[in-house]
Amino acid sequence: MDRIMLKSKLHRATITEACLDYEGSIAIDETLMEAADFLPYERVDIYNVSNGERFSTYVIKGKRDSGIICLNGAAARKGSKGDLIIIASYVNVEDREARTWKARCVFLDEKNKIKKKKVD
Repeated sequence: MDRIMLKSKLHRATITEACLDYEGSIAIDETLMEAADFLPYERVDIYNVSNGERFSTYVIKGKRDSGIICLNGAAARKGSKGDLIIIASYVNVEDREARTWKARCVFLDEKNKIKKKKVD
């Protein structure tokens, strides 16, 4: 049996832009993508702490070290500049491995700079 486990997350990222006229996705600063182990086109779930919205989209690279977190296309209707969000990815893990699984968590400050990283 497999279990779906949290792989990694960016915790309390601040939306910097929302672009309704883009084809869709979330642009994430490439440095933050690497810290959270997100790949381009990987599915992520977004939890908007500011308004309660929850939705899924896919990741595209944003400019390295820019702090960009930009909702694009339909996702732009789910959040506004300044909203706090959690960006999470999940993985299927065999039951035995799931019992000792450790997720990667990256905590951000108000400018989307890394405050702390931990695996737990």
